[in-house]
Amino acid sequence: MAKLENRTLREIMTKDVATVTLKDNVYEVACKMRDWNVGVIPVVDEKNDVIGIITDRDIVIRGLAEKHEGSAATEVVMTRDIILGQPGTTVDEAAKIMAQHQIRRLPVVEHGKLVGIVALADMAVRQVHHDEASDALQQISEPATH
Repeated sequence: MAKLENRTLREIMTKDVATVTLKDNVYEVACKMRDWNVGVIPVVDEKNDVIGIITDRDIVIRGLAEKHEGSAATEVVMTRDIILGQPGTTVDEAAKIMAQHQIRRLPVVEHGKLVGIVALADMAVRQVHHDEASDALQQISEPATH
């Protein structure tokens, strides 16, 4: 195993990731979240390229709060402008990226294809760069200004 400061996302990422496509609707996304016990699902195209992401919060804010029904298209609630990581990205670099962009989860792609996902919790639970993960979580958890 690599020293902590040299650990990469490939070493800590979750490789078995639920995905949805633009053919799925919001209800199907919510069911998959329930079944997989996750709060985020990457949206992929037919080539498994990541084209977006949907969080449980997206379903509430862009779906329910905007009075969209469960049959609404995935693209109605998904976030298209997403930040992606690479398997060779160090955990330290990833924590800084996540803090900078105020995100808790980072899809990991190789040659555009989804290969995994990393959450701040993965960094903390695995005691990888605890200080960086804690700092990132603290920055992300700060209340938004209106």
